[in-house]
Amino acid sequence: MNFVDLIEKKKQGLHHTRDEICYIVNTIMSESANDSQISAWLMAVCFKGLNEDETAFFTEALASSGDTIDFGELKNSVVDKHSTGGVGDNVTITLIPLLAAAGIPVAKLADRGLGHAAGTVDKLEAIPGFNTNLTTQAIVNQVSSINAVIASQDKNLAPADKKLHSLRNQTATVDNDALIASSIISKKLASGTNTIIIDVKYGSGAFMKTAEDAVHLSRLIVNIGKQLGKKITAVVTSMEEPLGRAIGNTLEIIEAIEFLKGNIKTGDLAELTYSFAAIILQNLDMYENTTEAVNYLRGLVESGKALEKFRELIKAQGGNPDVIDDYDRFELPCFKIECEAKKNGYVHNINAYNIAHAASLLGASRDKYSNTIDYSVGIYLNKKSGEYVKKGETLYTIYSNCEESTKAAQRFCDEAFIISESKPAHKSLLYEIIRNDEDDDV
Repeated sequence: MNFVDLIEKKKQGLHHTRDEICYIVNTIMSESANDSQISAWLMAVCFKGLNEDETAFFTEALASSGDTIDFGELKNSVVDKHSTGGVGDNVTITLIPLLAAAGIPVAKLADRGLGHAAGTVDKLEAIPGFNTNLTTQAIVNQVSSINAVIASQDKNLAPADKKLHSLRNQTATVDNDALIASSIISKKLASGTNTIIIDVKYGSGAFMKTAEDAVHLSRLIVNIGKQLGKKITAVVTSMEEPLGRAIGNTLEIIEAIEFLKGNIKTGDLAELTYSFAAIILQNLDMYENTTEAVNYLRGLVESGKALEKFRELIKAQGGNPDVIDDYDRFELPCFKIECEAKKNGYVHNINAYNIAHAASLLGASRDKYSNTIDYSVGIYLNKKSGEYVKKGETLYTIYSNCEESTKAAQRFCDEAFIISESKPAHKSLLYEIIRNDEDDDV
């Protein structure tokens, strides 16, 4: 085979065979094809697409390019959760201890963030001493001992996907459903888990901008997972507004702790955490009824069992569990600026992208993996959509280490808030649930 011939074939809109897909991935790993050739193929895929068979072949080849975690006797019961990314999205950090407290083994392999939002690894590394760089054996051992691990993606798991990820960012070839689906699922194949829930977000603070696009991607993910023997549930959720009230690494960890302490009983963070956990309990045939599942899960929070599991998780990965009881043990920012509402009214909308960009200006996220992140900075939303605010009341709070960046961030935050006289109707964050059995819930 010849890589140039395969570029030409895809440029003409023809379909690749399994052997051709394997050849492409093998040449990526052996570096016998140069970056310009791989980039040309990626662009051809963006214009001409991959069908479901090609996407399945590609996903399997990416997963087979490196190692696979073997959980042994636990492999059929280990759960994983993935999010396509959003603003203030700390659900992974609330969900994993909750599931572990329910007796469900959970192995979450996460990434550092790139772009307008930080990743789960970034947030956890705001905890002093927390180590996400675990060996494969350490991951298996920790799941066996405490039912939970949140670790960085090992360089030997789906390494071909890592090579492609860098090129896709440099060549504007990120926004293709087949490439997105294959990237997500290949890492789940390599991670050794069989029950997977994918949070596919849409809206101003997400990669997918419309619910329809998110549903299309979700169906592809579920279908490819089914072809490859993985039980995947995709949940399409809104990211038109920031999730929760905290945006920023330390702030989001603190908010997650407050949820696990039972101090956040309602709101969007609680809604998504309990919804995802209930879906998993039902997928594992532990509960048939959503209400009963949620009641059970709330009991785990109220009893302190979920919080204790998070304490175990922090300690197991070298972090300081004292942060749970003393937030001053986190890295703290220099400035705290309370920004006031300029008029009376109900918060009608908070633009997620604006808030994310403001947090990025403060240093809460990165544009390049080589850049550092300021864990201490961020934005706290004192008022959320549907809440009434009086002129002069604190609308949001900025935590910053730089006066200049604070001013820039405030401009974007002010533009993010829409305040009106009428109270907006409450909208569920869950748009659609798509399962392997093709039964969809709205």
